[in-house]
Amino acid sequence: MTEGDGRQRPVRILLVDDQPLLRTGFRMVLGAEEGLDIVAEAGDGVEAVDLARRLLPDVVLMDIRMPRMDGVAATRAIVDARLPVRVLILTTFDLDEYVVGALRAGASGFLAKDVPADDLVGAIRTVAAGDAVVAPRILKRLLDRFAQALPDPESTLPHALSTLTEREREVLVQVARGLSNAEIARALTVSETTIKTHVGHVLTKLGLRDRVQAVVLAYESGLVRPGA
Repeated sequence: MTEGDGRQRPVRILLVDDQPLLRTGFRMVLGAEEGLDIVAEAGDGVEAVDLARRLLPDVVLMDIRMPRMDGVAATRAIVDARLPVRVLILTTFDLDEYVVGALRAGASGFLAKDVPADDLVGAIRTVAAGDAVVAPRILKRLLDRFAQALPDPESTLPHALSTLTEREREVLVQVARGLSNAEIARALTVSETTIKTHVGHVLTKLGLRDRVQAVVLAYESGLVRPGA
């Protein structure tokens, strides 16, 4: 992200958590980092959506359980409004079905609240750059664990899947199984650059923002079955 004069501009962050003490801790950590700027804080989802609309931060650090509107609903509202804003979920150490709901709503990833500071900063920069921060293997375990929360594949099979070539569909399945581009390339005996191209085509054709959404769609469409 660069300014008009070519200088790198700070990543603008909206910090959302209903516990002021936690917000203070995150503000202290992030405020000490060059290139990160906390533009506002919110204590619930309603306030978060309003601030996201008005301020258009690059990244929203979003808590899950909050009064008035939880993080899942707030994430969905931000994504549905097509704001140029990406959401990074902050949750407790124990993973739960709310995380799956938030990822399905369009979040770009999630982190535990006790994540090391360096990992938090790196994740924010990654999300701001347009990538996801949930490792596919972690997401696969989440979806396996909470498969009952996903809709019936027969009712959600997206028509867009028919636009994929056989190889693109094969790559999507491998992505959903948690393989990296390099691992898929070795499995299919092609170059990693070729796989990157296929992944890009898959995301474009299916209207997805990142690999996280691709994994979720693969499960919801029935391409990959929980536990398989």
